[in-house]
Amino acid sequence: MPVPRRFDRRPPERDTTRINDRIRVPEVRLVGEDGKQIGVIKTSDALAYAQERDLDLVEVAPDARPPVCRVLDYSKYKYEQAQKQKAARKHQQQITIREIKFRPKIAQNDYDTKKGHVRRFLLGRDRVKVTIMFRGREVTHPERGTALLDRLAEELSEIAIVEQTPLQDGRNMTMMLAPSKAVLAGEIEGAKAEPSDGDGHGSSRRERARANGAAEVDAAAEVDADAKVDADAEAEGTGEADGTAEPEGTAELEGTAEAEAAADVTPEAASAPSDAGA
Repeated sequence: MPVPRRFDRRPPERDTTRINDRIRVPEVRLVGEDGKQIGVIKTSDALAYAQERDLDLVEVAPDARPPVCRVLDYSKYKYEQAQKQKAARKHQQQITIREIKFRPKIAQNDYDTKKGHVRRFLLGRDRVKVTIMFRGREVTHPERGTALLDRLAEELSEIAIVEQTPLQDGRNMTMMLAPSKAVLAGEIEGAKAEPSDGDGHGSSRRERARANGAAEVDAAAEVDADAKVDADAEAEGTGEADGTAEPEGTAELEGTAEAEAAADVTPEAASAPSDAGA
């Protein structure tokens, strides 16, 4: 069963600016619709002045003595103020603080991986809080954590500035890094290059996919080329074998025919001289 929400007894927010009949002071310093000062007059006269021009009497400086009121269109004034606030929020730069944790005895491969994450955060114009976690008796050697943080800051000095030097708080030592002016100005390649898919690896994943696809196409083309070369070589070998065998077979047939002809002719040739002698 859902828990019922508590009744909100707070009154609704209302506009605290006093206009027209809500101005209760006896006299005000009046500013006309064109920005020129009219002077200190009674509030009733100032209200009549505004109503004659079909405008509102708005209290713009309530803490002054006497309060300063201006004649203007209050609805239009509120709209313009809302648009100015919206434009100011649009141009504001929101900076996110990322945190990454190290150990004093971190391996080189893990250090390189986490340094890559820090670099990616900085190129994304985010501030990075680097934390060294000490466990057990490691806390008695804070110089190891300081050396590790100093090494990281030195290796990333091109894209990062140290906002907070290494500071130990209990079993943790922290350092704050911020993107350098070159990164904020977009002078360094890779700063806000492409929107990611949520975890910051979108562009790299797409690039790896393209590279893998190109590598597969190249491998397939090489396999086809090798197969074609092997087929051509096999065809040439078969042709050479056929060409060699055909002349040899022809020579054997010719030699056999000549031998048979010689055998047929020899008896006749032998009997020919004897007939001649007779």
